[in-house]
Amino acid sequence: MKINDTHYRSVWLADDGHTVEIFDQTKLPFEIQIIQLRTMKDAATAIKEMWVRGAPLIGAVAAYGMALAMRQESNDKNLQQAYDALVTTRPTAINLKWSLDRSYRALEHIKPSLREEIAYRIANEIADEDVELCRKIGEHGLKIIQKIAATKSVDETINILTHCNAGWLATVDWGTALAPVYMAHDAGIKVHVWVDETRPRNQGGLTAFELGSHGVPHTLIADNAGGHLMQHGKVDLCIVGTDRTTARGDVCNKVGTYLKALAAKANQVPFYVALPSPTLDFSVWDGVKEIPIEQRSGEEQSHVYGLTPEGGRSWVNTAPSGTTCGNYAFDVTPAELVTGLITERGFCNATEEGLRMLFPDLCGKPSS
Repeated sequence: MKINDTHYRSVWLADDGHTVEIFDQTKLPFEIQIIQLRTMKDAATAIKEMWVRGAPLIGAVAAYGMALAMRQESNDKNLQQAYDALVTTRPTAINLKWSLDRSYRALEHIKPSLREEIAYRIANEIADEDVELCRKIGEHGLKIIQKIAATKSVDETINILTHCNAGWLATVDWGTALAPVYMAHDAGIKVHVWVDETRPRNQGGLTAFELGSHGVPHTLIADNAGGHLMQHGKVDLCIVGTDRTTARGDVCNKVGTYLKALAAKANQVPFYVALPSPTLDFSVWDGVKEIPIEQRSGEEQSHVYGLTPEGGRSWVNTAPSGTTCGNYAFDVTPAELVTGLITERGFCNATEEGLRMLFPDLCGKPSS
């Protein structure tokens, strides 16, 4: 995507060919700051402290973290230590473990002298593949938007509600839930996006930043406004991303997604989830019972980051002194609330059968 007419990915290699560069997403949308990751610990910190976020991007940065580790020391001990350190940074998004497993399997049985080169090659492959997966998700999701557009007059706008940020900042490029939106806009379809603020970290601000940079009409709304808009016919469809999708089609996404799905069901609004295949976890069946839900610092709930009247940036406390704050980072939306899944291989129902139809090579044995 573009910032000030310059194309960027959300992670890339510096000119030296080995330093990893990212945007510090904790500074966005108020400041564009590029950070250089030079060690595995830098990569682990970037993931844990949410300098980068979004399941696909986390996976790519973790793979580069393995490469940085091998650049420092490529022996067996450091390979295992790097894997162990990175895999524990964020517990919910499955892309993290998927990319680390892919890297580790490729490195464990080769000579240490070859590990740095191969680790970088794998990380580059994961990044490039993610761009292509998201592009294909965009093409398949575009067809859904086109079908809705065909039911409207030329002057009518398609209103799309999304939650959290599932754009290029959450992936390497294009995004998952936003890729169809960008393609629809570029195709001349009149789209408007209702952007959930997505408390407590306000990732809706990142979505608004992206959409504004691309020229897509949008409106930032409070998290609890979505149901009201649906009741009044102001939402044509919802599209969200996911950090992990189970074998039966449950989806785990930023907390608040479940409530949007309930409201969509009650108001007959289609609720789609866009995901690349590395987000699938066929080892998990019941997402509510089995997916670990990350609980982050209560300060993220009690404090809001923003601009001061003087133009500076500051964290502002909104909670009474001594208040205990709960900060559940994700929730699980059961498959029966999901209209369908948009993947790089096409559209399917959020069911075991639907996923098996598209991914017979990945899903293993049936549940029964």
